[in-house]
Amino acid sequence: MLHRCNQHGAYIQRKCSTLERPALADKVQDAVATLNTLQSNSSIVDAIRRSGKSMNDQAIPEMIEWCRKTGYEPSDFNQLRLIHIAGTKGKGSTSAFISSILAQYLSSSSQPNHCLNKVGLYTSPHLRFVRERIQINNEPLSEEMFAKYFFEVWDRLEDSARAKGERTDNTAKPVYFRFLTLMAFHTYMCEGVDTAIIECGIGGEYDTTNIITSPTVTGITSLGIDHVAMLGNTIEEIAWHKAGIMKSGSPAFSAPQLPAATNVLRQRAAKKNVSLEIIPQHPRLDSISLGLAAPFQRTNASLAIAITFAHLNSLPNAPQLPHFPSLSQEFIDGLQQVRWAGRCEIRRESNVAWHIDSGHTLESIEVAASWFASQVAVFTEKHPPSTTVSKPQVPRILLFNQQTRDAPALARALHRTLADALQDERPFTHAVFCTNVTFKDEGYRPDLVSLNTSQEKVEALEVQKGLQSAWRELDEQTEVKVEGTIEGAVEWVREVARGTEGEVMALVTGSVHLVGGFLEVLETGRATDGDGDGNGNGNS
Repeated sequence: MLHRCNQHGAYIQRKCSTLERPALADKVQDAVATLNTLQSNSSIVDAIRRSGKSMNDQAIPEMIEWCRKTGYEPSDFNQLRLIHIAGTKGKGSTSAFISSILAQYLSSSSQPNHCLNKVGLYTSPHLRFVRERIQINNEPLSEEMFAKYFFEVWDRLEDSARAKGERTDNTAKPVYFRFLTLMAFHTYMCEGVDTAIIECGIGGEYDTTNIITSPTVTGITSLGIDHVAMLGNTIEEIAWHKAGIMKSGSPAFSAPQLPAATNVLRQRAAKKNVSLEIIPQHPRLDSISLGLAAPFQRTNASLAIAITFAHLNSLPNAPQLPHFPSLSQEFIDGLQQVRWAGRCEIRRESNVAWHIDSGHTLESIEVAASWFASQVAVFTEKHPPSTTVSKPQVPRILLFNQQTRDAPALARALHRTLADALQDERPFTHAVFCTNVTFKDEGYRPDLVSLNTSQEKVEALEVQKGLQSAWRELDEQTEVKVEGTIEGAVEWVREVARGTEGEVMALVTGSVHLVGGFLEVLETGRATDGDGDGNGNGNS
């Protein structure tokens, strides 16, 4: 049967709906549970660590083969007019800025001449719901759409295996991140998306998303040291991998980098016959109130402006754009309206101000610490000693976890940055270290199940006890607590804050999984002791 899978008039012989499943909207939990049977993205990293990077050479050919099993050639995705983003820090926020600006160019009854109909945004990881990863017009897929497209891809893979006489169990499916990438492309094709921003998972050269053949533009955000088992332990090696998304014929833009990284980016761009431009801070940003308001977001916003400008100019029905440094009202609105949960976000309830940031690398933890220090300074300015209780009496609390990286090293970096910024060797009066298990009774929310951690270590609180010891070495006066769940940690913070005069500042950081579970606890009213009025800012 022929199915129309895109708005460009191309009829493609692919099934955009395989089996008629009853009540697809009710199948989302089935889809999530089935997805969780696949290995997580982190297992790819572990496998590469064990194999000495030998898997890298096969990553893209394997992904192309998975793509064909779902009925597509990578070149089919060119009609999505893809923007490809790599980097170490700020990938998500840069992508969010781009998506927010492009959303201002969506056609509507009031703006019929705007040039876009649907804008896709594919990012990772997610916070509360896996469907957050696949967005259209800045909204996550609905539960119904997620289940529909999940099972369509799942069934295509099984049909392909069956046609070859192969097994149809999980060996006929790619791992978690690869599956979601296939699902994102399939969704965007079937939904008639005419522009999509695709964020790399890890690296660039061998990243799952790098089956893209002709992006309209590529962008590289700030680089740092991370995923060293896969990418190398020098900034030059990491830059080499990130530059792998550059494609001949497509302009490339980069945030300012260390000189060694810039040299590698330029060398790879020259070999690929790519025009590379390093983007300084845009002069207009000093007068624009960014929706992601942390100071470092100006770097991400500047890069997003350049990428979006190049992309819009590449469209056949390109809008008229003002000359640099002027910005159209659409750009300004997009920069101001962008939201990215869990990054430099503040939520208030009763007498607790939750400061939330999902920083999980050394560099991003230092950025999160600097942001929190700036918020402490703002609070101190508003509540000078004459009108507030002195700092030893008003708790300042840390809620922290990092389950898979060098957690003590991150905690030490956090303490050092805050101690220096605050001129105080005791940045917190209290600290609680918990696992990423969401709830005390139910355990993990299904979307937040992580298969790449040792259950034995989680149950024994091994990482948390190590963090407790490390923090006591840094500051023996801090009252330190270990909790088995995020819900338990939130309850403890609220208990400490209860009855305190003035607002208690609490920093939640160290892990995307921690922040996602924390937001789930807040949003579902678990361990509740107040009402939130979140006003979110920023990304690290």
